[in-house]
Amino acid sequence: MTRPEMRIAGPVLDAANPVELARFYARLLGWEIVEVEGPRPGFPLEDGWARLRSPAGDRKMEFQWEEHYSPPTWLSSPGDQQMMMHIDIGVDDLEAGVAWAVEAGATVAEHQPQDDVTVMLDPEGHPFCLFPDGA
Repeated sequence: MTRPEMRIAGPVLDAANPVELARFYARLLGWEIVEVEGPRPGFPLEDGWARLRSPAGDRKMEFQWEEHYSPPTWLSSPGDQQMMMHIDIGVDDLEAGVAWAVEAGATVAEHQPQDDVTVMLDPEGHPFCLFPDGA
């Protein structure tokens, strides 16, 4: 069988409040929220799902409600919720990128393993890395 064309469009992140997390990433990245659903009948107000799309339309991020969401730990430690993935975000200027991320609602992670990358935490605790790439 010939492999069909496949593309990674983007991640789906679990969250306690997916619409608020989508708003954070929309502001951080300058992407548009293109779809929102929820809450479903009988579910809490935080229940829902949201999708962002890049300005070029070639990438997306989605956020879905997880009833038992527990933020990942950074750095990982035994017995704690482990990080399953993180997002790398290239920036023209690392210092300006960190300042913008903090203004958008992120925090700088306490542990920084590299001098040329800054690990950030989104409002739900998902780690993401800012790195200079001359974007």
